[in-house]
Amino acid sequence: MNRQEEIARIVRSYFKSYPDKDRPTIESLISEDFYFTSPLDNRIDRQTYFNRCWPNSNNTAAIDLQHLVVNGERAFVIYESRMTDGKRFRNTELLTVKHGKITGVEVYFGWSIPHDAAAGKFV
Repeated sequence: MNRQEEIARIVRSYFKSYPDKDRPTIESLISEDFYFTSPLDNRIDRQTYFNRCWPNSNNTAAIDLQHLVVNGERAFVIYESRMTDGKRFRNTELLTVKHGKITGVEVYFGWSIPHDAAAGKFV
């Protein structure tokens, strides 16, 4: 397995851990110096990530990767998530993988599915 394939495998496992509620796997994939950034979180550390973000796994029914592109040590992902209440949304993430561990995640979100605006319109 080449480096790009290995990074893609790590990223797929990371996302799969949420609907599987598999905390041991995600813990094994995230480095000790991990940081997470989103429109709501500014470089939070690993412990804060698990306290703040991991509980979302309880409500995650599925995450379907739409696009996964690896470039160097970064993976660009667009996915659609379905929650246990049926709500769906789409997000984009940029993950950094070094030495077999995810060291950083930047999240850009997201629109609801279906989109709140009609085609050709805006909200």
